[in-house]
Order: sequence, then structure tokens, then C-alpha cells
Amino acid sequence: MPQIPEKIHELTVGQLSARSGAAVSALRFYESKGLIRSSRTPGNQRRYTRDTLRRVAFVRAAQRVGIPLATIREALAQLPEERTPTREDWARLSEAWRSELDERIKQLNRLRDHLTDCIGCGCLSLANCVLSNPDDEFGERRTGSRLMSS
Repeated sequence: MPQIPEKIHELTVGQLSARSGAAVSALRFYESKGLIRSSRTPGNQRRYTRDTLRRVAFVRAAQRVGIPLATIREALAQLPEERTPTREDWARLSEAWRSELDERIKQLNRLRDHLTDCIGCGCLSLANCVLSNPDDEFGERRTGSRLMSS
């Protein structure tokens, strides 16, 4: 991993990419979504403060566990003066996300448990398929696959 001398307080997008492991396109995307900020040089080049490395690490860790970017942005916006998240911030936010993750795990386990049945029948009928119609949400209103085209 490339080292950045301590005397350098601003990083180019290439340096931030190399240090964080995030693609330049991802960093630009994060910036467009309000997750990180940059300043501009007189030549209109992006510059990031060193603490952006921690923000990017925070975003990527949250993404890896399945937290949507909108939820991550909301969490970062709650920090005082949009400061860089600390270990304590991560602990507090990850605890708040636990129930959402538990629900996703439950859904994934259900999909895993029923996947073989679905492949076995091959119908993908919205009337009774546990993958296309979990908990038979549409069964009371209509039957058949015509719901897929509407």
C-alpha cells in the first residue's frame, strides 16, 4: 500500500484511491452522493483531506454488510460538523443497523432453504412461488404470472 508522507494534508483522487482500495469512479460516486467531500485546486483538480480515508473505509465497511448508501449518508450526516466517524460512532451505528441486518439474514436463509424447491419445480408462478411471492402477498388479489408484466 503506498505511503503518504505526513506533511501532505491533501490527497489527489489517485492517492485516495490507492490508499483506500476504492476505484476512482467509486470515489467520484461517493462524492456525488454526499458521502465524501473534496476541494478544488485552481486547475479544478479534486483534493481530499487525509481524514477522507477513514470516511471511505467507513462507507465501504457498511456497504460490505449490506447497508444502503442512503442509510450510510444519513448516518454520516448525523455526526457533528460532518466529522470523520470514530470507533465509537461505528459501534453506535452498527448497533442501530443490527435489526435490519438480522431481517436480511432471515430473508436470505429463507431463500436458501427454498431455492432447491424453486429450481425443482421451475414454475416461478406468482401464485405459489416462495421466491417470487414470499408469504403469498399477491395470492389474495390475483393468481398467475401476469403480475410480472404489470
